[in-house]
Amino acid sequence: MSAQLETPPLLTLSGIGKRYAGPVLDSIDLQLRAGQVLALTGENGAGKSTLSKIVCGLVEASAGQMLLDGQPYQPGTRQQAEALGIRMVMQELNLIPTLSIAENLFLEKLPQRFGWIDRNKLFAAAQAQMAVVGLDELDPWTPVGELGLGHQQMVEIARNLIGSCRCLVLDEPTAMLTSREVELLFSRIEKLRAEGVSIIYISHRLEELKRIADRIVVLRDGKLVCDEDIRRHSTEQLVQLMAGELTQVDLDGEHRRIGAPLLRVRELGRAGVVQPTSFDLHAGEILGVAGLIGSGRTELLRLVFGADRADSGEVFIGDATRAANLRSPSHAVKAGIAMVTEDRKGQGLLLPQAISINTSLANLGQVSRAGVLDHGAEEEVARSFVDKLKIRSSHVGQAAGELSGGNQQKVVIARWLYRDCPVMLFDEPTRGIDIGAKADIYKLFAELAAQGRGLLVVSSDLRELMQVCDRIAVMSAGRIVDTFARADWSQERILAAAFSGYVGAAQQTNDETHA
Repeated sequence: MSAQLETPPLLTLSGIGKRYAGPVLDSIDLQLRAGQVLALTGENGAGKSTLSKIVCGLVEASAGQMLLDGQPYQPGTRQQAEALGIRMVMQELNLIPTLSIAENLFLEKLPQRFGWIDRNKLFAAAQAQMAVVGLDELDPWTPVGELGLGHQQMVEIARNLIGSCRCLVLDEPTAMLTSREVELLFSRIEKLRAEGVSIIYISHRLEELKRIADRIVVLRDGKLVCDEDIRRHSTEQLVQLMAGELTQVDLDGEHRRIGAPLLRVRELGRAGVVQPTSFDLHAGEILGVAGLIGSGRTELLRLVFGADRADSGEVFIGDATRAANLRSPSHAVKAGIAMVTEDRKGQGLLLPQAISINTSLANLGQVSRAGVLDHGAEEEVARSFVDKLKIRSSHVGQAAGELSGGNQQKVVIARWLYRDCPVMLFDEPTRGIDIGAKADIYKLFAELAAQGRGLLVVSSDLRELMQVCDRIAVMSAGRIVDTFARADWSQERILAAAFSGYVGAAQQTNDETHA
């Protein structure tokens, strides 16, 4: 560490500021040295992503200056920054889904032979680069669109490690990764550190930051409030620095009244994805769905919501004796089912459109007069939800794409609250959002359950499910293998259930091999 401090800074930021409708960053001073891992954290909207985009040439600063190796540094584009070895893996993946992994990795420098793409050379180069991030089991010709979000994230990381890299910015890199992929990423970070590469690691997962970072920089409301050795602060102190106060969440789950079933799923399945599965969701209940990535959690929610066509099974609403017609999401919404998807940017929001439009989208009839949209009524509805959900924005006419991740998530939730659906499906509802926004959403879950709604929540964060849920159903290899009540669960039992389907499948394969 001492040798590291004696080296001159690789990157120096002085008085960096940025304004949009109002100030986003205010006089940020920062230094980064070669081989240093700098943790950058703060609540959503604190300015983390804006600062990193300025460093990487995606956004121009309104004030201040930067130096790279002591020389003026002001990249006008991302390509200019990358040419100088400054690279960024963003939360919003920059991949082309219709192209293969290999083509995405080397899109800007495809190997050629006699004017044609040299597929053999491309294949070999892709295999080597995929092995760097642990994707060597995948076929390089697989279209990226067929991969899960976790694998797509690793492809994006692999792409940014091609060529010379002096400073790598990672924006919430583990939000979509399995524990195995996280370990591979951390081992790669250690190698990069040893090679003298600087890392700016943006995350809300304080345990990860403490594990891999040397220093921590905390932003709050666009201002730098901490730039110190990360070992000097406890997790509680860091939370206080981020939020200005310690966040306490009282979900009052013990006093929640659980009513009759709102949703009854019977033998619902889709070949190769979800085996025939049954469960009930009760009024006033928060039912969690745990499992490994690829276990079928998201696919199960999509079947219930009608986003994918089921091969078997039925879904009943309330005490109905006839199965609901859920051939599409519009049918599900009419039946009183809402879904907040894991991909809020790609599937949950109209990013260029205003908060008001995104809020009323699922219930336009209520803000229309004689078939004509009443913009005044629409904005009034949006303002009420902005206040209720504490959505940080300049005004309800602000584009959803300009909001931070946590506030975007709240806008999606506001839409379904306005539609007033009794059954709400949440897929990774707090992925990539800060501690304060998580606390707001947890409180909202408790309020919705207290109102008698039924919530079905998929999350990769087991601690989150254990905090907010009344029961946890565990999926493994495409089916629900066990369901635990609060009094019966433990982290060990849930994880054992999550692995059980794969252990059984592996044993069956082994038996068949030796038969």
